[in-house]
Amino acid sequence: MRQNSEIHSRINRLLFIAVLLLTLIIAQLFNIQVVQAKNYSEKATNELLRTSIQLAPRGEITDVNGIQLARSVAAETIVVDQTEISNPQLTAEVTSPVLGIPVTELVAMYTGKLLYKKILVNAPPEIWLNLQETIANYNKKVMKEKGGISRRIVGFFSERSYIRDYPTGTLASSLVGFINDSGEGASGIESSMNPTLSGTNGKYIFENGAGNVIPGSAKSKINPKAGTSVKLTIDRDIQWVAQDAISAAVKNSHAKSGTVIVMDPKTGQILAQASAPTFDPANKKSITLQSIRNPSVQDVYEPGSTGKVITVAAALEEGKVTPTTVYTIPYSLKVGTRTYKDHEKHATERLTTTGLLAVSSNTGAIQVGQSLGQDSLYKYLTKFGIGRSTNSKLPGESAGLILPLDKWTESTLPTNSFGQGYSVTVLQATSVFATIANSGVRITPTLVAGTSDSSGHYTAAIKPEVRRVISVDVAKQLSAMMESVTQEGGTATRAAIPGYRVAGKTGTAQRYDGSCGCYRGYTSSFIGFAPADKPRFVMSVTVQNPVGIHWGGYLGGPVFKSVISYALKKYRVPPTGVEFIPFPLDKAGLKSFAPDKG
Repeated sequence: MRQNSEIHSRINRLLFIAVLLLTLIIAQLFNIQVVQAKNYSEKATNELLRTSIQLAPRGEITDVNGIQLARSVAAETIVVDQTEISNPQLTAEVTSPVLGIPVTELVAMYTGKLLYKKILVNAPPEIWLNLQETIANYNKKVMKEKGGISRRIVGFFSERSYIRDYPTGTLASSLVGFINDSGEGASGIESSMNPTLSGTNGKYIFENGAGNVIPGSAKSKINPKAGTSVKLTIDRDIQWVAQDAISAAVKNSHAKSGTVIVMDPKTGQILAQASAPTFDPANKKSITLQSIRNPSVQDVYEPGSTGKVITVAAALEEGKVTPTTVYTIPYSLKVGTRTYKDHEKHATERLTTTGLLAVSSNTGAIQVGQSLGQDSLYKYLTKFGIGRSTNSKLPGESAGLILPLDKWTESTLPTNSFGQGYSVTVLQATSVFATIANSGVRITPTLVAGTSDSSGHYTAAIKPEVRRVISVDVAKQLSAMMESVTQEGGTATRAAIPGYRVAGKTGTAQRYDGSCGCYRGYTSSFIGFAPADKPRFVMSVTVQNPVGIHWGGYLGGPVFKSVISYALKKYRVPPTGVEFIPFPLDKAGLKSFAPDKG
């Protein structure tokens, strides 16, 4: 009986243990299948999830007529999941011919634990299609062989990307600029308006199985938003003619560089801004720190004789002179302890204000400046925009250089009177003449006509600042005086255009060389407008450090003539109908002078 009792006790203990184990197993199964099922599911799903960044295209940059100067072209970025590559060597051998990358480089790219390794950035779409076809054909072939599944190639996918394309090549490259390898603007409009041009990238989350996107597995998608497009005021056709003309002038004169700006004086819109030498924004090998500079706003120079128009304009406005006021013009003139000279030796002459401007006399300009005084001359220099940025929206724009009035010495007034001693940019100098052409009203130069967002909504640029600098009468007088510069006896007869009245001024200034702290070489320039009686276009030509002949009228005049002649024809500007009646150049009204000097 006792023995039976022990047997029953053991059976009960075994049953208890069995029930306890069964209960624990059931509890664990319940915990796994019910309590933690969601966590395991999420973990498994997360191991399959991939996040793909969908790049947004940059906005276009176009000319005033909508012709593309910069655009984004669709491309593919090919990416690999290294953890899916079982045989890097074999995979490299199969894919190398399509990708155009050496096998040894691909082996290194395929080896590792990165889920997202970029193999080829900004590839043409056909490369991705060819890669897919090559891998599919290879996999189809090996699957027919024993153990082929272990040799399948998987793990490749692509992302839409964009290549920045510049359809017009080197045309306006210093103005438009280029983007760097990170897709950010590095110079020109691409840089200064980068926040506007840049879009907002999208995001795409999907499940990846065996190296392929699982159909219908998209978890979330944020569509990319294209950047805003920028319409410039540039006219591509005038830009092309200007680029061709200044490139030839720089080459023929063996100059360091050259710049042309064409502007509408009534709107301030810049129709062309060409520089030489230039670069190809699509060819990074052609890009240097020097070539990407925009000399029209970044390089400063002493304007020389083109600055004399400010001196004369101020004296006319203040009633100190008239176009026919007669001056005694010596070859040299001593002011204080310094002696100033004209560009060529001559006997003492009796010239009118018009005459001294036509022959570009330094000693005559000094006398006009002395009649004004330093306070008045400084006031007009700043009113014309000297020493102030034009806010062109171009990176690195200089405000120019002018001494504050309390820093002027005995040499400042005479040197500033004939355009030396202060520095300007080409854009500032062009704006001075645009002010005269626009009846004395200065309009801030404008490069951007407006913008269009990703939905196509166009927003015109804010109207530029307008400010009267000189009176209408003085502007008309000065315009007529500058016409003598392009007539027989003036310094820019090469700028004359048959059938049209042309006003302008030459400049041949000594260049300040910071490397030696001295003056060495010349800046040659011509700035003018046409038709002079009803100005439609203002244009500046600036050639830096030419070798040999360096007169502004000789180098700049022909460039002006060719470009403005084209612009007048394109915009169908009729020939001048009002006869030009010149002011006398000397006391007798008979004097003529050697052309193309000054």
